Amino acid sequence: MNIRKLFAVSTAFVLAGSCWAVAVRDSGTTFAQEALAPYVENGQLPGAICVFYKDGVQETCCIGYSDVAAKRKITADDVYMQCSQTKGFCGVTIAKLVEEGKITLDDPVSKYLPEFATLWVNGGESNGVKTLIKAKNVLTIRNVLNHTGGFPFEICAKQGNLKGGGWSGGAPIRQTAAIAAASPLLFEPGTKVQYSNTGIDIGAAVVEVVTGQHWEDYLQQNVLDPLGMTSTTFWPTDEQLKTQVEMYDCHQDAPATWKSENPMEQRPYNDRGRIFASAGAGLWTTANDQLKFYKMLMNLGVGDNGVRILKEETVKSILAVSTRPEALGGYSLGLAAPVKDGEDQWFGHGGAWGTNCMVNWHKKELKLWAVQLNGGPRPWDAAHTAAEQKFFKYVIDNTGADAYTGRVK
Repeated sequence: MNIRKLFAVSTAFVLAGSCWAVAVRDSGTTFAQEALAPYVENGQLPGAICVFYKDGVQETCCIGYSDVAAKRKITADDVYMQCSQTKGFCGVTIAKLVEEGKITLDDPVSKYLPEFATLWVNGGESNGVKTLIKAKNVLTIRNVLNHTGGFPFEICAKQGNLKGGGWSGGAPIRQTAAIAAASPLLFEPGTKVQYSNTGIDIGAAVVEVVTGQHWEDYLQQNVLDPLGMTSTTFWPTDEQLKTQVEMYDCHQDAPATWKSENPMEQRPYNDRGRIFASAGAGLWTTANDQLKFYKMLMNLGVGDNGVRILKEETVKSILAVSTRPEALGGYSLGLAAPVKDGEDQWFGHGGAWGTNCMVNWHKKELKLWAVQLNGGPRPWDAAHTAAEQKFFKYVIDNTGADAYTGRVK
């Protein structure tokens, strides 16, 4: 192909991409800013990023500080720990393998990880003697991704300081799965709910067997890179950490105080000898990057850059709606989701330090909240909720656009 033809093809490709790219218009509203300002001014809220989005119109609020002592203002490009929001990323990787026909949600986990062929359920303890009962139900991929597998929040092996899962001092994904397989379940698979990082890591171990890649590498190549999520990683660089949203403890009627670290995730945050990738928690991101992921879910599998990650039906059928028995409440694959879908239903996930993002694909709505807070009261919650309600009830004036397109008679 000669240069002229190559240029023409490249130009056509770029133009095709730009036609899809979603033009985001600033709402011109400051609902969140006004609601949160009093709490930033009195020090109770160190800093926050809040995004409301409705069908192409967005209000973005970056208020307060990433580092109060240094007076470093918070921005949408500052890195932070999203903790359990990592689970949704695992859900997407599982969904990709389902739509490609490589797995089904009702496959036994033991089909890919033979160590799960025989499982034991904790039958209780009497006079210091623990009873184990052989599990009757088959543990499925569906179970481990929707927290009905019977695993505890984190799995531990009494071998020095070794524990399963991500965070500091954890273990690789396959090792976590092996520890879990050798440990008693809390209940029969599929009969109850126990929120579990371990279960999600078992799902990631299945991805590793099926793809022949480390889960984090598969995620990078099939989700993060295609969406342009260049700041999302398990190991933020020293340069990235200069923009870290610092962690704070919240207090009743008093300013928040800086917290060096949480015991679950200890500095240095990018020590690959101590920090392992985990599908249950541990993925760092920025608000701008996180928007790319959740807008892809909101757009039923297509990123704002026009790249399709999942088929529309895949998102609708196994991510946006629960995969549990109805009596066990709503949860899909690593994502909180309604038992039954509907135009007023949201799906998404939150994280341990207060982060959260939810989307509604029917109305093309999104709400993102990014902070790094431990415990304590959240006196701004009511004001934040009121601001959210104002935005989503806000009527955008389309007079100019309607006149331009000839819709006004």
